[in-house]
Amino acid sequence: MNIELKNISKNFGQFAALKSVNLKVDGGELVALLGPSGSGKTTLLRIIAGLETADAGSVLYNGEDSSTKSLRERRVGFVFQHYALFRHMTVFENIAFGLRVRPRAQRPSNAEIEDRVMKLLKLVQLENLSHRYPSQLSGGQRQRVALSRALAVEPSVLLLDEPFGALDAHVRKDLRRWLRKLHDEVHLTSVFVTHDQEEALEVADRVVVMNEGVIEQAGTPEEVYHHPNSPFVFRFLGDVNLFHSRMEDGKARLGPNGHLKEGSEESCVFVRPHLIDVKTQSDGSEHFAARVRHINAAGPNVKLELMTANGEAVDVTLTQEQYRALGIAKNDQVFATAREMKVFVEDYSI
Repeated sequence: MNIELKNISKNFGQFAALKSVNLKVDGGELVALLGPSGSGKTTLLRIIAGLETADAGSVLYNGEDSSTKSLRERRVGFVFQHYALFRHMTVFENIAFGLRVRPRAQRPSNAEIEDRVMKLLKLVQLENLSHRYPSQLSGGQRQRVALSRALAVEPSVLLLDEPFGALDAHVRKDLRRWLRKLHDEVHLTSVFVTHDQEEALEVADRVVVMNEGVIEQAGTPEEVYHHPNSPFVFRFLGDVNLFHSRMEDGKARLGPNGHLKEGSEESCVFVRPHLIDVKTQSDGSEHFAARVRHINAAGPNVKLELMTANGEAVDVTLTQEQYRALGIAKNDQVFATAREMKVFVEDYSI
């Protein structure tokens, strides 16, 4: 099932939540809608589902206009952030609910329902918990039940609204790995909303970055991270150092105090912390001098906070091996060089 959104707009009073959004999701694709709060991602998901109606534009399922169809008519499976499980029902009955409430002519037999539910419980690795109640499950287990319930009705599309947002970091990491594996097995067209950049980049086939009701960029995780098309996308996807300055002869050059050398064009230069090299002696290459303000050596990488001569903070990420080889300490002077930088002139990439 493919989904196409054409010129979708939605206002809440004077607030424009979505502004003529266009997007196509291919059949079997797992797409993440990523953005900060208020960017329009959840509103867009609810319009795809039929839980909200757009003020303008159309929603097409396999080329057919489904804008006026309900969630059930669109055969959508929807998973909420807070599970929305029935507390008085067992795990088995929660998953079976959507099948039991179908009209009699469309309702599977009890044997068919039991077979389908048990297959889903095995798929999500909860087959031994079928008689428990939601209150007897962990947060991660409840979310798996919610996913199973959505899959039980054999939806054409699976939509998830921040499915792991209520869980702690460790459980989230396990579940997003599990969701990727589950999607590879069922190969169902899926769209999920998240504000977690790592989650989107790790799980999705394609990431749609949203900001203030528009799509800033859509592409594979590699494309949006390594080739951002706007300052917003660059800053939103991971840690970054920003230098405000000018261009010189069409090139960005770092000066001795951490500013770019002055020229004729206003520019913004972005450098990822892991793309900055640090040395204890100047070797004549283009660099800027700074002092080590803070060192965080806990974990697989070492994070440095440098302070330039003009008082600007610069973040640097080193491997443990690089850090040990440098032998630096707090307040030492160092010389930093950017291996790779991204330059935007008047907010446009060059």
